[in-house]
Amino acid sequence: MEEVVPEYGLIGQMLAQPGQRAALVAILSEATDAMPGNMGYLIGEDSANTDAIWIVELWDTKASHAASLELPAVQVAISKARPLIAGFGTRAEFTPVAKARA
Repeated sequence: MEEVVPEYGLIGQMLAQPGQRAALVAILSEATDAMPGNMGYLIGEDSANTDAIWIVELWDTKASHAASLELPAVQVAISKARPLIAGFGTRAEFTPVAKARA
């Protein structure tokens, strides 16, 4: 069986309102179970900024990522998260080209 390699990746920093990082992470984690085409979704806490998180996403295609933003569960999560978001930091789109073996 051939291994599927993601064609689209995204990494971005999101800034929570002061003291709201854990609540923001909880909300963003709710809607990530059933996103067709998603091959990986990781939320990490920024080590240098107690209000910042990093989100890393791997998708089969860029179109799948765009479609995920229209899913009802994702729309609900965005709605809940919006008041907790203070802003955004660095954002980069990338094309995955190699996978390290564990």
